[in-house]
Amino acid sequence: MWYVIEGYDGEDGLAGRATARAAHLDRLRALRDAGRLLLAGPCPAIDAEEPGPAGFSGSLVVVQFESLQEARAWADADPYVHAGVYQRVEVRPFRPVLP
Repeated sequence: MWYVIEGYDGEDGLAGRATARAAHLDRLRALRDAGRLLLAGPCPAIDAEEPGPAGFSGSLVVVQFESLQEARAWADADPYVHAGVYQRVEVRPFRPVLP
């Protein structure tokens, strides 16, 4: 099943992103290489491709897991969680329709 994982940045998210980004991306690349990643990326806090010091409001990941519990466990182990980037994380089932 596919799942949407949404991480919502806290106030100091930008600084935490800088320190944990490499490990965060390594986990996403592993899912991509296994054919389980549909989409992943950050949400700029302002209407700009590169938000600069405004930073990001969070991130979105659409990924395939065997169960909701497995998706939550993966999300809870994210380096951005441990670095304090995300103030909260939501995980929901997702059913792709288009394209």
